[in-house]
Amino acid sequence: MTTADRTALAGARLVLPDGVVDDGRIVVDGPTIAAFGGETEPGDLDLAGYTVVPGFVDLHVHGGGGASYASGNAEEALLAARTHLEHGTTTTVASTVTGEIDEVARQAAVLAELVEDGVLAGIHFEGPFISHNRCGAHRPDLLRDPDPALVRKLVDAARGHARMVTLAPELPGGLDSVRMLADLGVIAAVGHTDADYATTLRAVDAGATVATHLFNAMPGIAHRAPGPIVALLEDERVVVELINDGVHLHPSVLDLAYGTAGADRVALITDAMGAAGMGDGLYPLGPLQVEVKDGVARLVEGGAIAGSTLTLDVAFRRSLTVNGLTLNQAVRSLSTTPARLLGLDGTTGSLATGKHADLVVVDSTSYQLVAVMRRGRWAVGGERFGTVKPA
Repeated sequence: MTTADRTALAGARLVLPDGVVDDGRIVVDGPTIAAFGGETEPGDLDLAGYTVVPGFVDLHVHGGGGASYASGNAEEALLAARTHLEHGTTTTVASTVTGEIDEVARQAAVLAELVEDGVLAGIHFEGPFISHNRCGAHRPDLLRDPDPALVRKLVDAARGHARMVTLAPELPGGLDSVRMLADLGVIAAVGHTDADYATTLRAVDAGATVATHLFNAMPGIAHRAPGPIVALLEDERVVVELINDGVHLHPSVLDLAYGTAGADRVALITDAMGAAGMGDGLYPLGPLQVEVKDGVARLVEGGAIAGSTLTLDVAFRRSLTVNGLTLNQAVRSLSTTPARLLGLDGTTGSLATGKHADLVVVDSTSYQLVAVMRRGRWAVGGERFGTVKPA
């Protein structure tokens, strides 16, 4: 059954919130999931041999397709969003990078328009309120203490669309800014930090609920100084971001995080910069230059890792084939958990009646991405099934 507004996908393995269904059938009506099951009808799209999972939700991504969200250019932002959509990310929170406060505010105004147009799900400010000692791919001379007034300036520039702010809570104004963000309904994330264990716990008590790319840009675990990693992993109020690209984290470290926090507290992110979906070469990351070699992004000056070239379809596949996660665990970390964190779990993040028809179709053997549907319209790969509903 395929009409102008109604499509049925039959014969696929469906990863549902309560388990995996083989030879399943999902009915899409307009932009939403209308039903599951029922008898196969003439015109149903045959998805035998494929697995359908909910569209991926990326909390933390700086760009892709050669484009950057920090460019302040709407066309570049659209290209970045489209690139990640073609790799399964149907819900994107666009991340900025450290810059002059006024410039980042200008970027936020551009991104806010794309949120209002339905392209993006919100804005994440990463920097400038971070530690000089853990700045990574952020320009040290542009870093600022998280004075609540400056943090509020960026939040206000987003016109109600700021979803998350990463900051170092040990800096002057850090804990006050966490409290302010919590009061505003904006996620306070601990990251690029030199905080110790006790300070990190104080930040969580003040309202911080996310660990920005856990393990990266923060002190490691020492047996007498457990630092922020242990504090963030052990606290059930915190969702931890992990970058599963084989570069930022050894697989055993990712396994450790899952063993401690579980899939309901892990959000797999890309932290991708403009080179995602592209080849090796030179790319901008805010005001800095990045060289990508063999798929690894590093600053031209200093050689620090500068985000990733990851896409979430690769993170999904690695989670299953390298880390041995179940389909349900991978789906929770790539879709359900980040959607819940963003307050979007009523509309996306799982395959359920009434939610957006945000679907990713993968080969059931290799887990290679085959097709992506966003809000009932194919973004990529629909022609494989004979559909007449392109994006």
